[in-house]
Amino acid sequence: MSITVAPTFSVVVPVCNEQGNAAPLCEEIREVMSAIGQPFEMIFVNDGSTDGTLQELQRIVASEPRLRILDLDGNFGEAGALSAGFQAARGDLVVTMDGDGQNDPHDIPRLLETLERNGCRVVSGWRQQRQEGLLLRVLPSRIANGIIAVVSRVPVHDNGCGLKIYRRLVVEGAALPRGWNRFLPAILGVKADEVAEVPVSDRRRQHGQSHYGIDRTLVVIRDLLALRFIMANPRRAEPLLAVVAVAAALGCMLGVWRVSEWLLSASAVVGIIALLIWRNLRRFNQAQRHGVFRVRREYGALEKGK
Repeated sequence: MSITVAPTFSVVVPVCNEQGNAAPLCEEIREVMSAIGQPFEMIFVNDGSTDGTLQELQRIVASEPRLRILDLDGNFGEAGALSAGFQAARGDLVVTMDGDGQNDPHDIPRLLETLERNGCRVVSGWRQQRQEGLLLRVLPSRIANGIIAVVSRVPVHDNGCGLKIYRRLVVEGAALPRGWNRFLPAILGVKADEVAEVPVSDRRRQHGQSHYGIDRTLVVIRDLLALRFIMANPRRAEPLLAVVAVAAALGCMLGVWRVSEWLLSASAVVGIIALLIWRNLRRFNQAQRHGVFRVRREYGALEKGK
């Protein structure tokens, strides 16, 4: 049995060491999407799992022709796995979900209703009742989301929520460097009036451990320095920031020569910030040129030449 009708929906699910979560989530997605009544495909992207996640999904493929598995050649992070799913997606609407089962597929119809009613390009889930620790997960997440909203000027309350619906043109060709999934949808060029939010459930993880910690907030702040440059013109900004970094280094040398503590300190701060921004601009530009993932093997509909 093979897929003969182009899907309306592509449900993209990155998974990394989600044994025990992947198969039940696949069944839930199948149930919900079947009830919607439009053709769909499920794309599970195995991002270097070292447990039985891949084998768990492989056991479903033979009986579920709408399931496609992309087995990546290594661990490329959630951003790389999403990029792989975006590239493979054939549906006009692309739904993304976390692979740990904490997103509830039964929320998808409400996101879809909002997308159709508002005519926006993206609908993002908003987890208002988080099922995680306040100090180590919820509070750092709120701080990071607040900073992202200010810098990106896209006021999404919960960028970290994996449950989103995109029109395919928004994600088509996306190549996100590791960690840059945190800035979705702003990094894809979506404007404030093109995104809507819908309150969604946040369920407890049933198996395995979370892949995130409090250090994520510090990484977000570091990467945020480059966000506005990337949203504007990353190719033009990269050499500009390199010049700033070199000028700051010269300023440090002049500060030492002149024994000027103020000049030395100011130049050092400017230089460090410029280098951090330049590094992320370079990573982003290289991702656009060379890609951010490699596929080892494809299972399911892709394997059948569809």
